[in-house]
Amino acid sequence: MAAALSIAAIIVAIAFAVLVVYLAQTLKATQRTLNNVADTMEGMEKQLEGITTETTLLLQKTNDLAEDVNYKVNRLNSLFEGINEIGETFNNLTHSIKKFSTNISRSADDDVEKATEAVKWSTAIFNVWKNRKNK
Repeated sequence: MAAALSIAAIIVAIAFAVLVVYLAQTLKATQRTLNNVADTMEGMEKQLEGITTETTLLLQKTNDLAEDVNYKVNRLNSLFEGINEIGETFNNLTHSIKKFSTNISRSADDDVEKATEAVKWSTAIFNVWKNRKNK
């Protein structure tokens, strides 16, 4: 029985040694995988730093461009306001000329009517005077 116990202990020791060898191989493979993951993460960090820098520069350029566009739009607004004021001035000038023309036309019509009446009255007075003279 001591021999059987010794054989069982040897079998358990061999089985334990085989288990330790497989466990060691598995741990080494896991270590290699984790090292690869760490290297990949390090490379990604460097790439992200480059992308972050480029994105920051792009945002700065975009902000500069937006400022430039806003400045130019404000200048164009001033130009359009000036053009609008010129248009309003021409509109007022046209309205004034039209009003002046209407007033002149009315005044001329009134003058013609007055002249016509004056001629009628003059003719009537002349006729009365002529008739008195002839009597």
